[in-house]
Amino acid sequence: MTAAMTQVQELASFVARVRFQDLSSQAAEQLKIRVLDTVGVAIGALDAEPIDAIRKLTTELGGQPLSTLIGNGKTAPDRAAFFNGALSRYLDFMDSYIAEGETCHPSDNLGAVLASAEMRNASGKDFLTALATAYQVQTRLSDVAPVRAKGFDHTTQGAYAAAAGVAKALNLSAEQIANAIAISGTANNALRVSRTGALSHWKGLAYPNTAMAATHAALLAAHGITGPAAVFEGNKGFMETIAGNFTIDWAKENLERVQLTILKKHNAEIHAQSAIDAALDIRARAGFSAQAVQEVRLKTFAVAHQIIGGGEEGDKRIVRTKEEADHSLPYMVAVALLDGEVQPRQYRPERIGAADVQNLLRKVTVTVDAALSKQFPRLLPADLEVELQDGKLFRAHRDDYHGFYTHPFDWTAAREKFNSVTENFTSAPQRDAISDTVATLDDCPVSALTSLLGGISAHATSA
Repeated sequence: MTAAMTQVQELASFVARVRFQDLSSQAAEQLKIRVLDTVGVAIGALDAEPIDAIRKLTTELGGQPLSTLIGNGKTAPDRAAFFNGALSRYLDFMDSYIAEGETCHPSDNLGAVLASAEMRNASGKDFLTALATAYQVQTRLSDVAPVRAKGFDHTTQGAYAAAAGVAKALNLSAEQIANAIAISGTANNALRVSRTGALSHWKGLAYPNTAMAATHAALLAAHGITGPAAVFEGNKGFMETIAGNFTIDWAKENLERVQLTILKKHNAEIHAQSAIDAALDIRARAGFSAQAVQEVRLKTFAVAHQIIGGGEEGDKRIVRTKEEADHSLPYMVAVALLDGEVQPRQYRPERIGAADVQNLLRKVTVTVDAALSKQFPRLLPADLEVELQDGKLFRAHRDDYHGFYTHPFDWTAAREKFNSVTENFTSAPQRDAISDTVATLDDCPVSALTSLLGGISAHATSA
């Protein structure tokens, strides 16, 4: 009599069976758009101070040159997973997935999957399939096993997703995949404190760390190391200890969830996107003057208030660093009203510390609206009211924004964002080559992309 499979074995069977042809044409197109988006925001962070420190450490440690570092160099795949993941995360301009009790960033998996696919000399199709697998695993676990309210970070589900994607990229057997996922899931249960209170560099490095560990776990599994087969349902396992009981029938899963992930139009925490659109609407109206603002009143949904509005995760009117600014609704709304945009330049130290934005953000009040909360996560509603010193009122409402799954980016919009965030580090021919390669990645080896990413200068250029 054959023993029933454990849940991680069922998940591993799903990972082992999926193929590129399982992706619909729409899902494949949206996945490529996310690849372009992710490598773009990674390139845009090449001169960030924490990235420079990580590159120096990576160089000091060395490692077999098996996987490319964006911006020149090669190292071991787990270290490349960390470095490239840190790049794609630093600007906080990556994609998101919003479930009722969890928000995650599935593109966090790209660095690890890319490094592992390159190590194996994989095809572009294999890389895309592995990345789609990671997207599917992370989004589905976010749906049924949220952990934020229990004090754990969304990287907790990511430990399973990253290991699944890496194991797929390495073409491991179902048994090895199960061990990789079990090792990674058991070992990487991170605390939510990385995103509460005074924010540190670790906000942007928590998932790269998980991705690095997941890559190492998959490599261990490839060499015969085993993990706990009952990691989900077992005694003191994930369900009992953290998530509670849940069910996913992996035999019925596909690779389509990428189409429900969303891209950022503004360089801001995902729950702020609609509110920023509303602020830009008001700023464009006749008679508005940011210098004459008396009060800004924003009504939003509960999750936005909790995470970035001054709710349970800390005071958001204390803004001193980039990490605090891009997780502060008062700052992001204020700087949108002042500058007419929220892009990487709005997080330069001199902009964050400027008197005009520091004064205006203290005039922003964020409150929860029960009716708006009921619409989340189907929509990201925001009601904004700005009152000037002379009593004049401006109001705007938004339910979603360009980049949300109701109004997704097409290739043209993705390319415009890519050009904008990479122009300081790339020439026009480089941008064209990267974009064209991503668009045709299912017809070329993954090395076609990594060679281009390794050829970019880590220093800003005037080209």
